[in-house]
Amino acid sequence: MIHTTPEATSLVSGRQTEGRTVRVFLEPVPYLAGWDLQCRLHEERLLGLQPDTVLILEHQPVYTLGRRTRVGDWGGDEGTLCQTGAELHRVNRGGSVTFHGPGQVVAYPILKVDRYAAGPRQLVRLFEDVVIRVLSSWTITGNRLEGKPGVWAMTPEPQKIAFIGIRIERGVTLHGLAINVDLDLTPFHRIHPCGLNDCLVTSMAALCRTPISVAAVKQVLAQAFTEVFSLSETRAE
Repeated sequence: MIHTTPEATSLVSGRQTEGRTVRVFLEPVPYLAGWDLQCRLHEERLLGLQPDTVLILEHQPVYTLGRRTRVGDWGGDEGTLCQTGAELHRVNRGGSVTFHGPGQVVAYPILKVDRYAAGPRQLVRLFEDVVIRVLSSWTITGNRLEGKPGVWAMTPEPQKIAFIGIRIERGVTLHGLAINVDLDLTPFHRIHPCGLNDCLVTSMAALCRTPISVAAVKQVLAQAFTEVFSLSETRAE
């Protein structure tokens, strides 16, 4: 799930910040509040006023429709889809529809792509590496499937446990990845996740058959980003 825009002339002004940071949010963040923060950090990254930054958080219940979403992927009826209180937002990332909610950990990397990868596909593989490291801490084997971005658990049929959908705008990323940790999976049954008619979805708790600490996964995810992308200064908010 990738959407890119052409690289534009650098907008550097002011002092280039060299540090790189991971910010972990302890409480669920409304989707639009998270989006506003992404946009601000993205613009400041382009101006050289912010370092590469990864936001790690949960969202309150929300469905998001990516640029490739078809009506059949979500039914086309906002009232029916959101009758349990979830929000619905159309977004500018690649891919189709997905769900976010408490118990799912989301990471939004605002990164300058050419510092880490030759292009978007290599960057997505690095994000997959991050997820696979996190899952391995709970003895879950994460798998890649050709042509299907994200990370899958083979049980033995493939079930999606992590989602990746990014946008690259002027060489800096927006949106990111989500890992199902310990949440009610029913909202996924109301959609075709990622536009896949036969997409089965699972969670870390379902695979381990025991409750999983979301706070612990956030910390392990932060550490995985620091290792794969050489980030530092993890802080809780």
